[in-house]
Amino acid sequence: MADQLPQVLEPPRATHAGQQRYFQPDVETMPRAELHALQQRRVLELVPYVYEHSTFYRERWSAAGVEPSDIRDLDDFHRLVPTFTKRDIQEFRDRTGDPYGGLLCVPPAELTSIMSTSGTTADPELIPEIWDTAPPLPLCSARDLWELGLRPGDRILICPGTFRGFYDTFFQDMGLIPIFIDTWIGQGQQVLDAMRRFRPAYLQLLQPNVLELERLEHATDIREALSSLKGASFAGQPLGRALAAKVRDEWGVELFTYTSAGDTGTAWECREHDGYHLWEDLVLAECLEPERDVATDPGVVGELVATDLDNLAAPLVRYRSGDLVRLDRGTCGCGRTHARQWVVGRRGDETIVAGRVVVMGELWAAIESLPETQDGMFQIVRQSSVVETLRVRVGYEPTRTEDLDELRTRLSAVVTERVGVTPELELVTVDALLDRSSSVAKFPRVVKS
Repeated sequence: MADQLPQVLEPPRATHAGQQRYFQPDVETMPRAELHALQQRRVLELVPYVYEHSTFYRERWSAAGVEPSDIRDLDDFHRLVPTFTKRDIQEFRDRTGDPYGGLLCVPPAELTSIMSTSGTTADPELIPEIWDTAPPLPLCSARDLWELGLRPGDRILICPGTFRGFYDTFFQDMGLIPIFIDTWIGQGQQVLDAMRRFRPAYLQLLQPNVLELERLEHATDIREALSSLKGASFAGQPLGRALAAKVRDEWGVELFTYTSAGDTGTAWECREHDGYHLWEDLVLAECLEPERDVATDPGVVGELVATDLDNLAAPLVRYRSGDLVRLDRGTCGCGRTHARQWVVGRRGDETIVAGRVVVMGELWAAIESLPETQDGMFQIVRQSSVVETLRVRVGYEPTRTEDLDELRTRLSAVVTERVGVTPELELVTVDALLDRSSSVAKFPRVVKS
């Protein structure tokens, strides 16, 4: 397992590193055959390691009649090792009282830090980490930040600390100069003032930040304030079409969105903006049919199943992420050979209303088609995926809204026409809707109340 330890961060040292496209060229453009060999070697080291040290895997694999000696190559791994879900971890934790759900493979005293997931789709899950120079999650983003255009000496505007991973010293290890300010909700004007004062090359955006900057448009030139950016990253729930166009076209900011790599790390867009790169030296990604452990055909939507290849603390092994994705293992236009994913939704997001299937994308398009609700802020309120009435809580912008009853009538008509179901609408301000979110980064689209 020695070569699975997190790498020491070493930015390119070539004379013209500023013009070098790739942060780690040999890895990012590694031929597929070499990637496969690397993954197989790491998986064959990982299997006996987790079987010996993780009570969760040992119990689960033994129940399936699987022992480490049965796994001789990746084909055996895919065929024999059982998949699992977040619910399985939660049930193990509830039954045993183990806060790590049986996944921890090292004594707690050896951990460097304990982070957590965002808790958007369920209770937050602990993320135990062992790291030296840089934590694993930030480290896997170094290649993506380099692709965004960041280079040693660039200033970046960030909020100190985060729920998902410790990035503060990582940026300095990349040769970047972090400007620490509070960039969270309510600090929009402070962010704009800092942008003008320090002229940073990078800013992390989340949906609440974008909404807040939008409200400041009447009093400030957002495009000018953000003009020093080489790019901005965006995470959490995706922006609707109207807001994305505003950021890119009106504000002149190139957005690099990123998403989860099945809770093993992150997957970012490159400058091609054509899918999210999965770093396959760090994660073994599979695309399986949602109800069976059967691989989908290339390009066919399935559930992302992820295996950690760089995690000694609490690795996920054949973890069903719940993300419905399409994978492409062909070489990207940027020249990178690692697989890309396109996220099309999450398992369980479909709502069956009186026998009719309502998908999130159709409802989203209907809601953002009206100027008062073009921010696309809404929640489906349901107790189960099968309901008789489509209840939707929709956020409206007060400055664009004159008559709530008239808006409710128009919005109901649009949803009925485009989705085929007449909704029961609850209208609240965008700010009030954001206040209902239990996650600091993501906005839950499906809630129980």
